[in-house]
Amino acid sequence: MNRNVLVFCGLCILLNPLIVKGQTSLEDDWNDFLHYTVIGRFDLAAGFAQKVIDSNSDPLELLKLSEDNPRGYAILVRVHANNPELAPLAAKILDIIEKGRFMRRSDIEIITMEIKRLSSTVRGKYTAIERLRNAGEYAIPFMLDALADEQRREEFPNITTALPEIGKAAVRPLTASLAMDNAVVKGEVIKALGKIGYPEALGYLKYIAENDSSDQLRGLAKESINQIDSASAGKSAAELFFATANNYYYKAESLAPVTDGNSANIWFWDKQAGRLVRQAVDKSYFHELMAMRSCEWALRADKDFGQAISLWLAAFFRTDGKNIQYPEYFGQGHAKAMTYATTAGAEYLHQALERAVKDNDTVVALGAVEALARNAGEKSLMYRLQTSQPLIEALSFNNRAVRYSAAIALAMAQPAEKFAESELVVKGLAEALAAQADTNWPAEKADNYAFRSAQAMLKLAETRNKVIDLAGALDALVKATDDKRDELKIFSCQILAYMSSPQAQRAIAEAALKQENSIEIRISSFEALIISAKVNANLLLDGQIDQIYQLVESRETNEDLRSSAATALGALNLPSRKVKDLILDQSKT
Repeated sequence: MNRNVLVFCGLCILLNPLIVKGQTSLEDDWNDFLHYTVIGRFDLAAGFAQKVIDSNSDPLELLKLSEDNPRGYAILVRVHANNPELAPLAAKILDIIEKGRFMRRSDIEIITMEIKRLSSTVRGKYTAIERLRNAGEYAIPFMLDALADEQRREEFPNITTALPEIGKAAVRPLTASLAMDNAVVKGEVIKALGKIGYPEALGYLKYIAENDSSDQLRGLAKESINQIDSASAGKSAAELFFATANNYYYKAESLAPVTDGNSANIWFWDKQAGRLVRQAVDKSYFHELMAMRSCEWALRADKDFGQAISLWLAAFFRTDGKNIQYPEYFGQGHAKAMTYATTAGAEYLHQALERAVKDNDTVVALGAVEALARNAGEKSLMYRLQTSQPLIEALSFNNRAVRYSAAIALAMAQPAEKFAESELVVKGLAEALAAQADTNWPAEKADNYAFRSAQAMLKLAETRNKVIDLAGALDALVKATDDKRDELKIFSCQILAYMSSPQAQRAIAEAALKQENSIEIRISSFEALIISAKVNANLLLDGQIDQIYQLVESRETNEDLRSSAATALGALNLPSRKVKDLILDQSKT
């Protein structure tokens, strides 16, 4: 460390006895955290960061310190993003600061006072507008309450003037409030949205223009649409809502929630209370939830607007992919995305899958493929969207879970018509069967895909499917007869029984003869050998036949195993000499 820095730090301690006594203020701890971070003493910086966290200080005080020192706040943000050692502590400090920001923005007393100040002096009005703008979306419910209050009529003009001045942050609560019955206030909201000029409002305004019973409100809505974007006047409400949903889905920066914390607000109109209410949701799935909500509005505007269904499903798959609790407004017992997906038609699932393939979105792709696998038949799975076949394209997806699920889905559908990519199906099935647990592939997942792949191949084998040739999976199946998972050994032998290959039949025999295998596995393998012999006749080596004969001949062999081995010998339709030998060997002369 630089000698001058050490001297400076020593002087600081000598000149400030409070530090020595451990009675530092929040400001001291904040500044020391920044100081030691800058000079690279992260061990000391961590101690002061922890003191800031443990002090239970007023979040508003810490917010003020961060605002008084913008460079220090920028350091905190960089530490959170780039310093693994200090990032967890920096995250907690940022949470406290954001809590302070929320407390200041949402302070009801301050907001209501500033709304009243709008009707004071000219200077007071401008000060109030600035402070309400800082409050942002939190100010809107109280401004609308004041507008609807008959006893505050004299404030009406000043509040309506201020309403659009809140800016973009007002759009989400204002559009939610358009469900109100108060036509007078609703008209002011429509005008304010036009003045703010933000495209997110277009769908809501067009919905009023198309559906509202009031000629006056329909006219105001059309005027506001022209103010925002005259080109949108010719589009339907469903189209405009869908465009907004797309923007949310792709996390357009302009639609980001106004918060640095971990939550964001979704607004609703409470008809019973006659006012706006907010639901705080986890910020990680805010965009997905708003995309779903916009799709729901598109379907309200036009129940036949099918694109909204596929986008809603994609957004819901993403929401489920966060693996966090559903938002409170979903209510108790809300079904998961897969429930809705399996209920939806194959067309919508293919649309969602096509989007996922283009976006390289594993979560959505896997959800759509799994839904198709559960209840779609051959024609549904081979569905073509213009020039693309999404499920076929998923066979080449860069995520193995998606590839394997697509292969299993197509195999389980038992295709009857040939298609060029059938080899990719076999490749996916073989890979799924052979995949072993690793860092990114837990044992439970590996087992799940291996067994599902085996079940799909067995179904293909038993039905003698002529489209998907399992010969490409032969090596994987032979290897699986010696797998550590007993169930997979049995599955593999059962599949190999239908394959007209000497290698297949001989692998079954090896599993049946292997003494390390359990009696149950050996008996199951002999049962598979019986099927193979009936389907393909004898393809065994002489040495294997001799070993089976020895099992049947021996009186020490387990009776059930001996019986199954004997049946296999008979099914192989061997020369009668073997049977003669067996008879004579037991004869007592």
